[in-house]
Amino acid sequence: MSPSPLSRRISAISESATMAVDARAKALKAAGEPVIGFGAGEPDFVTPAHIVEAAVAACRDATNHRYTPAGGLPALKDALADKTERDSAWRPEASEILVTNGGKHAVYNACATVIDPGDEVLLPGPYWTTYPESIALAGGVPVVLTTDTASGFRVTVEQLEAARTERTKALMFVSPSNPTGAVYPADEIAAIGRWAVEHGIWVITDEIYEHLVYDGHEHHSIRALVPEIADTCLVVNGVANTYAMTGWRVGWLLGPAHAIRAATNLQSHATSNVSNVSQMAALAAVSGGLEDVVMMRESFDRRRRRMVEMLRSIDGVELMTPQGAFYAFPDLSAFLGRTIAGNTPETTVDLAALVLDEARVAIVPGEAFGAPGYARLSFALGDDDLGEGITRIADLLNG
Repeated sequence: MSPSPLSRRISAISESATMAVDARAKALKAAGEPVIGFGAGEPDFVTPAHIVEAAVAACRDATNHRYTPAGGLPALKDALADKTERDSAWRPEASEILVTNGGKHAVYNACATVIDPGDEVLLPGPYWTTYPESIALAGGVPVVLTTDTASGFRVTVEQLEAARTERTKALMFVSPSNPTGAVYPADEIAAIGRWAVEHGIWVITDEIYEHLVYDGHEHHSIRALVPEIADTCLVVNGVANTYAMTGWRVGWLLGPAHAIRAATNLQSHATSNVSNVSQMAALAAVSGGLEDVVMMRESFDRRRRRMVEMLRSIDGVELMTPQGAFYAFPDLSAFLGRTIAGNTPETTVDLAALVLDEARVAIVPGEAFGAPGYARLSFALGDDDLGEGITRIADLLNG
């Protein structure tokens, strides 16, 4: 007898393209191939020493060997309130904070908390691969709004209004952006926030790249710019990218107390508390200074400028200079339908496979982000690998 079918909702989830590319690159590297990976979005730095030491001390404290409140350690919530006030110019109460198992978990909790089956969620594209999946898992319908290099990868209020229907429940908003590196100026963020308030639309805003901005661009929290959005705004953040802590799995969700209470109830049944050791490490991170963050940002900036220069030297590549995060998002459509190394890629999925097979360089095709013709390359890797990787791509595409 054949097995019973799996849940349709779970079966419909797409594999994470970024993780798939990274896994294949690592498998080839483990087999002895000289693969250079631009795929995974994580800092190549080690977690700062004082954070690691805080975790070591937490391991030795028997208090951390037991269950703790599902919504997060009170001391970490207090520190997150201070950190939000310092970095985002508004201060949440403890009842407005939920500590989650990383930023992805915060996104999932946010969608599950406010979206009902059939609700439409406006999703500016290109988008991070997890957003549409979390929306769909909640029964929502992602409504993708297209942006491109010419628009600076920023959506306008006019686009939002044109897409709004009676079923529009929420807007997924992110600045700085993964995958494009776009950063919205304060006036545009404020206009979008006021539009959302006017129409009673929830805003789920991801601020995890808040400290990674360049060339004078600044991060602005929509919650601070538009205080009246407080009752319909959920803010996602985490320690992963700011403090080189991707593996520690600590994020948080900020929002109105009634929504956070509901999300905490969900989490209490799904995962209970985040690892206490990781929470204590996060406490050391967010309550400390930003010296390590500044150092990492300076390194990312240097690599960013080099990657932009090298990519633009490839005839046919169009590229907006990334303003934030640690990704470049070049338009590679000029190479589609062109014969390269005896192959003729028709999509950027084909092109990315060709680049990996022929140049042993891993990039993520734009289809993963709802942007065919583009590709995402992370510059969160060593300078030597960055230079060698782009050189290999250039030799292949210009050969």
